[in-house]
Amino acid sequence: MLNSLEIFSGAGGLAKGIEIAGANHTAFVEWNSDACKTLRCNYSPEIVHETDVRHFDFQRFSGVDLIAGGPPCQPFSVGGKAKGFDDERDMFPYAISAIRQLSPKAFIFENVKGLLRKSFAAYFNYIILQLTYPEVPKKTENWKEHLCELEKVHTKGSYQGLKYNVVFRLVNAANYGVPQKRERVIIVGIRDDLNISWCFPNETHSEDALLWAKYVTQDYWKKHDIKPLEGDLLSIDFEKKRLFDKHGFFPPTLKPWITVRDAIMDLPNPQKIKDYHPEHYYRGGARSYVGHTGSEIDQPSKALKAGDHGVPGGENMIRFTDGSIRYFTILEAKRIQTFPDNYPILGSWTEAMRQLGNAVPVRLGQTIAETLIPHLRLNNNA
Repeated sequence: MLNSLEIFSGAGGLAKGIEIAGANHTAFVEWNSDACKTLRCNYSPEIVHETDVRHFDFQRFSGVDLIAGGPPCQPFSVGGKAKGFDDERDMFPYAISAIRQLSPKAFIFENVKGLLRKSFAAYFNYIILQLTYPEVPKKTENWKEHLCELEKVHTKGSYQGLKYNVVFRLVNAANYGVPQKRERVIIVGIRDDLNISWCFPNETHSEDALLWAKYVTQDYWKKHDIKPLEGDLLSIDFEKKRLFDKHGFFPPTLKPWITVRDAIMDLPNPQKIKDYHPEHYYRGGARSYVGHTGSEIDQPSKALKAGDHGVPGGENMIRFTDGSIRYFTILEAKRIQTFPDNYPILGSWTEAMRQLGNAVPVRLGQTIAETLIPHLRLNNNA
């Protein structure tokens, strides 16, 4: 069994995906108390370490095969202050320290799209080069001087220390079967001495396939036994022409994007049926206004947000075809993040949504890990 160490674990979305893909978790490192309660409820409490990663003794887990996690995204988030490397919440240095100490076969890290912003370009390159050459010493507190040293090592090509082959990609979770349009940067590194050839998995779902199911075959509406809205009917001729011009008379080869309706179609209305599930209860107070419109039920949802009530775009609300809105229940939000129904998220609605908004979609983590773990298993003696 391949052993994994999770840092910045949160509610465990990436961890659950990696577990489904076949890894065994040896430890979770997370400082948030509510997230740790969630982890202890779903895993052995003794492997959950509620502590600051900056003070964690990684040496206790020597021999771990995989390190994974999502370093805090606030320093690079479009919705945050975007202080980047000047933000004390930047935890990438500690993720790199864990790799340097444990020399795992591979690592998987996730972060927000904002990490790729032009203003962070030099620092992102610095992160990638540190992950590539984790043993190159930092002789000064000035990160730009350390970047210069790393660039020299990289261009000289004669480095003999611990090295990882690092690739990254901006992915949209909806393209991997997650009912959510969530763009995130995934960074994967594989130890150089293992001689593993790997690439990101192919996308499995597409928007065009969903549009084809709506406007060409109309299978989407038939599946849900509903009629297209007037706006959809007006779009049929235009969309059919566009799709035929692009694909000919053959349907797109990928599967349709999964919509909110697809994800929650079997759940009852929480306003009408109570006691269905402890995490499926109605929360009132949802409001719609310009720019705060919620997620359309016949589209993948907007990316769930960790902020209070999902501001600023109403990401944590559903918008139904009649224009009405309400907040997602915790159970519905778990479906959006592809957590199993039997994976409790502990805390109040607000706290549970914070955990879910910060999580990696389980299916996305699983898809990436399923392509990586078999390669690592072949090198079990390395």
